[in-house]
Amino acid sequence: MATHMFNEAIRGIMAGEIDLNAHDIRVALLMTDTDADTANDGILTVDDLALDECDGANYVRKALANEAVNKDDANDRAEFDADDVVWTALGNGTRQIQGALVYKHITDDTDSIPIAWIEYGSTVNPGGGDHTISWNAEGIVQGRAA
Repeated sequence: MATHMFNEAIRGIMAGEIDLNAHDIRVALLMTDTDADTANDGILTVDDLALDECDGANYVRKALANEAVNKDDANDRAEFDADDVVWTALGNGTRQIQGALVYKHITDDTDSIPIAWIEYGSTVNPGGGDHTISWNAEGIVQGRAA
């Protein structure tokens, strides 16, 4: 499955409960045994997902920096973006990295809200090198009116 937003996050954004500009938005790297790529219905918190989080050396979850929501009139949508994220000297995990989970961090996984699953074009073994998520030039996620 490709990149997608979670239904609860869309609801929370529309209800004003998730502010992509102001809240603590973070990213986690997930390996190939995750269900974040296919799960959506009934997923309310990060704890509801089978994460299979990266277990390679030097891995930690990262807070996004310089988050911004912008209007793109030319494409009739809004775009959420942030600075690219780098893990220095990231070791291989027990499985390859399949993608990234973007989420609103609150206290821990039991109350943090998954926002989007960003699937890589192919799985990755970082091999001890720097691992960078270079977000799409059009933003991490886009939203448009129907």
